[in-house]
Amino acid sequence: MDGQAILLRLTATFGSGIVESHDHRGDHTAVVERSAIRDVLAFCRDDPDLRFDVLMDLTALDYLKYPGREFGPRFEVVYHLYSLPHNHRLRLKVRVDDEGAVVPSAVSLWPIANWFEREVWDMFGIRFDGHPDLRRLLMYEEFQGHPLRKDYPVNKRQPLIGPKN
Repeated sequence: MDGQAILLRLTATFGSGIVESHDHRGDHTAVVERSAIRDVLAFCRDDPDLRFDVLMDLTALDYLKYPGREFGPRFEVVYHLYSLPHNHRLRLKVRVDDEGAVVPSAVSLWPIANWFEREVWDMFGIRFDGHPDLRRLLMYEEFQGHPLRKDYPVNKRQPLIGPKN
């Protein structure tokens, strides 16, 4: 099954749950409604013709100051999937507003999502509903804010931490 067929299959199966899809230079991408992302991910993993058994990456983008995106959702959560048996790839995106930046967790589908989701929470402040242990991964617990947000103040002073007596 090629990438275009995968996108058509997702659109036929989930209808309005797939907001848009495109194929740019061999990268097959579907933008998914937040309410449908858990079902789409499970379908991609479990369908025998797709069998996306590897979550290669899960990351986020902040479009706060991106030209042309001033009035759209601020964030996108991006999933990169790979199928070992079929050797095909797929990118899924979920658009998330700044207010209520919450996406369903994928930890129950791919255990590696635990680390990826913790990193996205730590760096961007996007929460994952149903995550078993959502806490900082790269920054220390006392760190204030989320450093990969476009509005994070560059000169912000963080609290000093030291050895606990």
